[in-house]
Amino acid sequence: MKWSLQELKNFYRKPLEFDEYVDASELKSLDKEIRDIPPVHVSGHADVTQQRATFYLNIQGEMTLPCANTLADVHFPFSIKTTEIFLLDPSYTVPVDEENLHTVEGHFLDLMPYIQEQILLEKPIKVVAGPDAPDKKAPPEGEGWQVVTEEDRKKRIDPRLADLAKFFDKDKS
Repeated sequence: MKWSLQELKNFYRKPLEFDEYVDASELKSLDKEIRDIPPVHVSGHADVTQQRATFYLNIQGEMTLPCANTLADVHFPFSIKTTEIFLLDPSYTVPVDEENLHTVEGHFLDLMPYIQEQILLEKPIKVVAGPDAPDKKAPPEGEGWQVVTEEDRKKRIDPRLADLAKFFDKDKS
């Protein structure tokens, strides 16, 4: 979803329509709670004038997030409609109240950072597995942790006290 400014000027007063799937997997490294995000469907059109390009975007997809109660995977679908405006002429003055107004850095207009930003804004603070999945349980282990039962905890010997446990075993025999 990247166009050069020269390509955009070819669409002056002509329709620029797009409908494609984009890879948003970089979001997993930006937000550690996002466990998975398959390709995202981005469609829409753009109106290009000499001064600015206005993109009307429909962003649809699904991300996998951890349940706030059990840490089980929860699939969270999203559908976002947004308008992003890019100034093509740096000398063009714009009303202050314009939202989603961006300047173009360099010779290319890349929509991916703005698509990623909209997806991150759509991500809920917490998500809970629905009532249709009451048997979902936490995964048995994860990165740097694992589930320990009460029985496992009682059997486990603190490594700092392992030599002391051997001392008491000698007294029993």
